[in-house]
Amino acid sequence: MELEFDYVIIGAGSAGCVLANRLSANGKHRVLVLEAGGSDKRFWIQTPIGYGKTFYNPALNWMFMTEADPGINNRQCYWPRGKVLGGSSSINAMVYIRGQAADYDEWRDLGNEGWGWNDVLPYFIKSETSADGGNQYRGADGPLYVSNVSKQYHPLCQRFFAAAQQCGFEFNPDFNGETQEGVGYYQITTRNGRRMSAARAYLHPALKRDNCAIVKHAHVTRILFTGNTANGVEFLQDGQRRQVRARREVIVSAGAVNSPQVLQLSGIGDPALLKKFGVDPLVDLPGVGRNLQDHLDCCYYYRSRLPTLNNQISPWWGKLLAGMQYILFRNGLLSLSINQAGGFLKSNPSRPRPNIQSYFNPMSYTTAPPGKRPLMRPDPYPGFVNSIGQIRPLSRGYLQIDSADPLAAVKIHPNYLSHDEDVQQMLEGVRLLRQLASCPALAEIIEEEITPGAEVQSDVDLIADIRERSSTVFHPTSTCMMGSDQKTAVVDARCRVHGTQHLRVVDASVFPTVISGNTNAPVMMVAEKAADMILT
Repeated sequence: MELEFDYVIIGAGSAGCVLANRLSANGKHRVLVLEAGGSDKRFWIQTPIGYGKTFYNPALNWMFMTEADPGINNRQCYWPRGKVLGGSSSINAMVYIRGQAADYDEWRDLGNEGWGWNDVLPYFIKSETSADGGNQYRGADGPLYVSNVSKQYHPLCQRFFAAAQQCGFEFNPDFNGETQEGVGYYQITTRNGRRMSAARAYLHPALKRDNCAIVKHAHVTRILFTGNTANGVEFLQDGQRRQVRARREVIVSAGAVNSPQVLQLSGIGDPALLKKFGVDPLVDLPGVGRNLQDHLDCCYYYRSRLPTLNNQISPWWGKLLAGMQYILFRNGLLSLSINQAGGFLKSNPSRPRPNIQSYFNPMSYTTAPPGKRPLMRPDPYPGFVNSIGQIRPLSRGYLQIDSADPLAAVKIHPNYLSHDEDVQQMLEGVRLLRQLASCPALAEIIEEEITPGAEVQSDVDLIADIRERSSTVFHPTSTCMMGSDQKTAVVDARCRVHGTQHLRVVDASVFPTVISGNTNAPVMMVAEKAADMILT
């Protein structure tokens, strides 16, 4: 392998795959991607429902754990992050959501010129092929295929929609169209019954070019510098330390957890923290690892009078039929996500725009350990789940190295529900779940609210339940925040690391604020836009 490339990309996740493709497309530049994980050519990665298994496979997953968090009763949260080609796009629930236009206008108004909605929409369009065809909002010829599989979703979703409309909410046929508000079906990143990860959409086509290469099982230890100019990367592979040189740029796309870790191990961050662990400070950027944001979700479980997916998949013959249907026809339950329906709603009418995301799942798994997803082992009775999560939290956490050892995990402090407004919005959200359940379309099929149960009624008790049971939906962002103030921000509006030359960060860590919804599509948009910035 050549030991010198034009661009060296750290991480073959959602952003790194996009960058590898776009930076190598003109044939003028040699591009290398370093990935800590291995191949994505695995059945349970390519099979959409397989994310229930890959969430807990250490061969594919970093399997992070947060520190005990006071806001959720000193519980730890499990954070799966992809350690495989495609990164978290190879193990996620595949929901394709862009966020709200106002999210990106807020990025722009925070001082990040060029990141308003009108600036980023062309990159969303460029990246995708929508199964429903292109229009002024949707792409028709991009690498990422987005499926509308609503015809395969469980009929119980119709009950959810009817209840929402009885509560005054509108049906929205496309959350990624003109407006996000309302209830509807989730579109997913699949094609022909197989997961459409960033690796499948972008990386594998790029690797067919002579000027794009990848090194798997390459655990990056630090970025190499001459002065403040990045010119290479050191990594571990098969127990050996190796180095590769970058003639033009080093681009860190290791995700919201690993990107700040790589920067800190390379001497970029809070000097006091770095010195504490024996890392020589290079650039004073105290914002590295700060400003951590994430989406917290609270599930309500119901026993249903009508059949749900539990009835189809619980018996052995149901699993066999689902497996045969997938193997023979590439459709059915194994080709889907269980996040079938949901919505973006105002938790009360006074809110200026939707502040709550709902997931309606026509199956339940109340016996699962906290945070687990045994998608093929649901409850042995008809059940379903409706959940809510606040989509623009004000709570801010942080993460940081706890050792100079690059193989040691960082310490993650989410600080969930540390802001009173977040608690209030979650309270409004669970009361909205109760309101939906009381509307005739759902009330007449609900035999029982299993969890938290009808006895939990007061604000005090509902908040206690939120703190006891809420868990992440795996959307960490903003730990290398984009902005102009070097006391808080890490990269500028062109994703260049402040105080350095030839070094960028491109992934969810640069989000100034977390967007209103699932984060995978916005990460790929950021990489599409960054690629243009790098090449011009």
